[in-house]
Amino acid sequence: MASTKDPFQFQEFEEADNLLEANRDAVTISIEDGDVKPEKQRKAASFSPDDDPLGSDDKTELLSGQKKSAPFWTFEYYQRFFDIETYHVKERIIGSMLPWPGKNFIHVYLRRNPDLYGPFWICTTLVFAVAISGNIANFLVNLGRPDYKYTPEFQKVTIAATAIFSYAWLVPLALWGFLLWRTNKTLNLVSYSFMEIVCVYGYSLSIYIPAVVLWIVPSEWLRWFSIVVALCLSGSVLLTTFWPAVRDDQPKIIITILSTIVVLNILLAVGCKTYFFSQPKLASQLHSVALTEVTKSST
Repeated sequence: MASTKDPFQFQEFEEADNLLEANRDAVTISIEDGDVKPEKQRKAASFSPDDDPLGSDDKTELLSGQKKSAPFWTFEYYQRFFDIETYHVKERIIGSMLPWPGKNFIHVYLRRNPDLYGPFWICTTLVFAVAISGNIANFLVNLGRPDYKYTPEFQKVTIAATAIFSYAWLVPLALWGFLLWRTNKTLNLVSYSFMEIVCVYGYSLSIYIPAVVLWIVPSEWLRWFSIVVALCLSGSVLLTTFWPAVRDDQPKIIITILSTIVVLNILLAVGCKTYFFSQPKLASQLHSVALTEVTKSST
């Protein structure tokens, strides 16, 4: 006989009643109570776009992928040029010392991400290398003379810093201004930013650091040989980099720009060698001539 009791009828369970009787202070929630929501849902529902810590301008810049850069006169502008990994600096130094024909230093190594960390420390290291090597070379040349007393020439640091940092900053500034002017005249020229040109010039000086160390040896042929090698490597980096920027210009402009780049590079190398490493020998010769004349006049 079929049961007359409806199987879908709600039934009360005795266990639930027993639990409620045991703990009468318990809070019960009905499934029909739509006002009770979990705390996270209430917080999410009460969130307003106006409470977003990011302003509407910042969100627009982030979504569009464009962030306003700081003005060039602030520290924030130059801070990003010192944010570079060590292996990138090492890669760029090796690339400047071992240039390959047809490889543009900016396109291969910088990739629109120039830095000032490497050029700054390369120039600083070169300044102290020139000054210290010049003092050591002076000491070795005059070693053995009874009337010689070694005196450190600290002014050489100032002179070396003025020459090297002027070359690493003023020459790129003039070159950047000239290329910018020629780009406005000829629209199909390749343009480089000022920081990219500074970066190229800074890294191109790295080959002179080992060359300057070799200048300590009192051998003129070794010094000139190292100068020629350093000039060829450094000049190759500069010429292969700036050739695409001027190759579509007038022939006279091309010859003028490339010749100026090479001549200024030669003047820096030969000038440092002549002033810091040839002067002690010249002073020694002048001193010997003066002593000879004094001896002759006394007799």
